[in-house]
Amino acid sequence: LAVHRGSAPVVVQIPINRCFSAPSEEPSEKIVSIVDELCTLNVVEMNQLVELFKDKVGLSGVDMMPPMMMGGGAMPAAGPTVEAPVEEVKVEKDIFDVKLASFDASSKIKVIKEVRALTGLGLKEAKDLVEGAPKVMKKDVSKKDAEEMVEKLKAVGGVVELE
Repeated sequence: LAVHRGSAPVVVQIPINRCFSAPSEEPSEKIVSIVDELCTLNVVEMNQLVELFKDKVGLSGVDMMPPMMMGGGAMPAAGPTVEAPVEEVKVEKDIFDVKLASFDASSKIKVIKEVRALTGLGLKEAKDLVEGAPKVMKKDVSKKDAEEMVEKLKAVGGVVELE
């Protein structure tokens, strides 16, 4: 066990049988009593206990860290914490999926023709897509192209959504 005091670590040797008990041993009545008492403490009391224990034993916060945390990770503090306000950053989306939500039944043929022109689908595929609305007709479209598609489909009676 290495205890850091000042700049040089002080090595303290503790017999291994004092640090670790054999798995088959039951904890003593005293230990069970202490653990039961500790379980009744709230977070603030537990923090006070830890601070008092460190003062009595002469350890600093770094001395109490598990070895795996010494490499630069930060240990969370006990007790209430105050988080900094989070500013919402709105990221403007520039890639969209164009979805044909519905269409005017009287202009079904015009919508099918426009879907064919915009997607490059054959007549049967375009007809199936229109009749299957709501359906995504084109994925990963730039904002400019998606807006143009929306305008063209609205002009012929289609209802389009950008996702």
